[in-house]
Amino acid sequence: MTLRAITQTIPALETSDGAGVKIKRSIGQHQNIRLDPFLMLDEFGSDQPQDYIAGFPSHPHRGFETVTYMIEGHMLHEDHLGNRGNLKNGGVQWMTAGRGIVHSEMPQQEAGRMRGFQLWLNLPAAEKMKPAGYCDLQPEDIPEFTLDGAVVKLIAGEVRIDGRDLAGAVTGGSTRPLYMDIQLTAEAAVSLPVDQALNGMLYLYEGSAALRQGAQTQPLAAASASVLGDGDEIRLEAGSSGARLLLIAGRPINEPVVQYGPFVMNSREEIEQTLRDYRDGRLTA
Repeated sequence: MTLRAITQTIPALETSDGAGVKIKRSIGQHQNIRLDPFLMLDEFGSDQPQDYIAGFPSHPHRGFETVTYMIEGHMLHEDHLGNRGNLKNGGVQWMTAGRGIVHSEMPQQEAGRMRGFQLWLNLPAAEKMKPAGYCDLQPEDIPEFTLDGAVVKLIAGEVRIDGRDLAGAVTGGSTRPLYMDIQLTAEAAVSLPVDQALNGMLYLYEGSAALRQGAQTQPLAAASASVLGDGDEIRLEAGSSGARLLLIAGRPINEPVVQYGPFVMNSREEIEQTLRDYRDGRLTA
């Protein structure tokens, strides 16, 4: 096994999206700051209603997938296909925009804390125009496994750990996405496989942790995408207060990316066609 190290740290920048929802954006803060096949990673979290109450009114997408993971709070998804899903504590919504979807994501609370993440996962050219789809995963749908000092929620992907073959709530796909929420107790140390064919990153959102590299450790920066180098394994060590972090990985697509707001295609001509389709009501036809 070859240990992966941190090769780049991308601190999340505070910004806003939708109708003024305050977020922190690491991957995707600029169009040249991506990690193939991932286009964007947003963290949202506030107990101030004015930071989230306006939500994300009806808007279009084409050419990629969104993965929304709610840690705390209540958000309602509705789309032009008639899908309706309540995203609550521990739930995940996996939406495939494909050739086109128009949806909204609106808070269903007027007080309290709302907290979670949204990941944008690119689609290869051959799949960008496939039919739109939607998957609403409840907390009990997401497999959870324990290691010594760790509890791992396996949202997506397949891994083999300690002789166990483990499968997430979502598996397969051309980019083979791997998505874990890892909770470490104080001073815990765990090893996890990350297939060398996948680009990967860690995102620390609670406590403190580091990657072990032989006799040395690399601390993880909080609220930052820590991009992983080559290898097939990571060794995580938690600090004195424990830690919570995301492990996200996927097989790179290695194709041109042209993005215009909520549309992600492979060429400027395809973006122009998408804009015409949206203008003329053909985006979701």
